[in-house]
Amino acid sequence: MQDKLRIGLALGSGSARGWSHIGVIRALEEAGIVPDVIAGTSVGAVVGAVYAAGELDRFETWIRGVTWQKVVGMLDLRMGGGLIEGSRLVDFFRARFDDPGIEHLPRTFACVATDLANGREVWLRDGPVIDAVRASIALPGLFTPAWLDGRLLVDGGLVNPVPVSLCRALGADFVIAVDLNWNLVTRRSHVQGEIRPDQREALEAAVEAAQPAPQRGLLEGVLARFVPAGWRNGASSARVAGALPSMLDVLTSSLNIMQVRITESRLAGEPADAMIRPRLADVTAMDYHRAAYSIAEGRRAAGQALSQIHEQLAACR
Repeated sequence: MQDKLRIGLALGSGSARGWSHIGVIRALEEAGIVPDVIAGTSVGAVVGAVYAAGELDRFETWIRGVTWQKVVGMLDLRMGGGLIEGSRLVDFFRARFDDPGIEHLPRTFACVATDLANGREVWLRDGPVIDAVRASIALPGLFTPAWLDGRLLVDGGLVNPVPVSLCRALGADFVIAVDLNWNLVTRRSHVQGEIRPDQREALEAAVEAAQPAPQRGLLEGVLARFVPAGWRNGASSARVAGALPSMLDVLTSSLNIMQVRITESRLAGEPADAMIRPRLADVTAMDYHRAAYSIAEGRRAAGQALSQIHEQLAACR
C-alpha cells in the first residue's frame, strides 16, 4: 500500500463556464480534499495553472470584478487564423503573474493541446506556464493557433475535453473530473441572441477603436460575424423571428456538440473515479463576466458529490 493516495483533479474545457472550476476547488478544499495533481484542458488549463501556482485567491478576486466591457477590451481582433490573436491576454498575465515554468510549480500540473498539423493530442508538462495555457485555450475560429516548440497548437478540447488520462499519467491514484459541457446539447436556450445590446455596444466600440475611421467596412464585417442579424437591424429583443444565429453562435454551438460527444467517448474508455457536473447550460461561451454565478454553481455541484467522493476515497485507502 502506498503511504498516501495521490488525488488528481481533471478540469475540463468549457469557455466562460470554466470559472465554475474555482467553486469546485473551494468546495473540495473545505471538505479536506486537496488535489496533488492537476490536469486541465482549455479554460480548465487556465484555472488549473493558477491553482497549481498558488494564485487562486488573487485570480478569483480579479475575475469577480470583470465586466463585459473589460472582456471586450482584452480582445485583439484580427482576420486570419482566428478572430482573436490573444496577445493582449497573454501580456496581461505576464505582467501580473510570475511564470517559473510548469516543472517548478508547487503542485504537479500539465495541460492538453491539439497539434493542428496531425490532430494528435499534446501533453504540455514543462516550459513556460503561460505559453502552454495559451496553446490549450486556442479555440479554433475564435483564437489564433499558438506556435510552441515548432508545433502549431489549438484547443485541447478537440481531443481530450476532460483530461482524466493525463491526470493518471501524472501519477494520480484517484481522479476527480469536472465536466462543464455534459448538458449543452439538450439545452433549449438562446442560441440566437447570446449577445445583449449593452454587450454589442461594447464590442462595437472596441472594434472601432482598434481600426482607423475609414475602415468602417471591417467593423461591420466583424460585427456581422459576431452578432445575430436581429441586433444589426436594431431589434430590441435578442430572439428575432427568422433571424439567423451569428457565426460565433454557430461555431460555439457546433464545438459544444463535438466536445460533448468526444467527452462521452473518452470517459467511457478512461473513466474518472468521481465526476462533478455543474449545470451551466445558460452560461454562454463569452460570459466571462458572470464569474460569481459560475463559481457558485461549481461549489453547489461539488457539494452534491462530496458524500460519494468521501466514500470512494475511503474504499481506496
